[in-house]
Amino acid sequence: MSTAADPIARHSLHEVVTDRVRDLITEGAFPPGSRLPERILCEQLAISRTPLREAMKVLATEGLLEFAPNKGARVVGLTVDDVDELFPVMGALESLAGELAASRITDEEIAEIRVLHYQMALHHTRGEHAPYFKSNQDIHEKILSAARNPTLSTAYRNLAGRIRGARYAANMSRDRWVQAMAEHEEMLSALEDHDGPRLAEILKRHLHNKCQTVKEALAGAAP
Repeated sequence: MSTAADPIARHSLHEVVTDRVRDLITEGAFPPGSRLPERILCEQLAISRTPLREAMKVLATEGLLEFAPNKGARVVGLTVDDVDELFPVMGALESLAGELAASRITDEEIAEIRVLHYQMALHHTRGEHAPYFKSNQDIHEKILSAARNPTLSTAYRNLAGRIRGARYAANMSRDRWVQAMAEHEEMLSALEDHDGPRLAEILKRHLHNKCQTVKEALAGAAP
């Protein structure tokens, strides 16, 4: 008996390049203030400059890059003032997303988040920071999706790129990493109980703790 095959997802080259360069910036391959080496990236990724520059434009709209006349693209860093401005807003948005998601999420979506949570816990146990972060971001995205609020999603994603690198760095501390994992255990429990107010409080506290860790890291890196 013949069965229908699932269609193969097709992505444009510049979308793939955008994802790859975004990950490189987030993971610290290009530190804040550094220029993006177009020629080297093209050689490493085996691409022409056209898809790379299309990707760079997208990353500029996300706040990860900025263009200077005759100087190409530069990686944007966060100051302590930026963190104080951005993280409370992101905390409020994630808090609202959690409250809405808890009342609207399906059992299937909870199961998907539970699988991601266990994958993330395994990466945490193994000390695998990059895949841990990927699972972490997927969980936050699924909570946002379950909120069923396109306006909220747009506002969230307009800011998320600017603090993506900071959120990645915030778990570099072993103590903070353990704390973040415990907070995610609480999130999963609140979701399973469909407890919106509790999930909202946990997410807000989660972002506040990340904010404090990022500020400490920035203060430690200051000359």
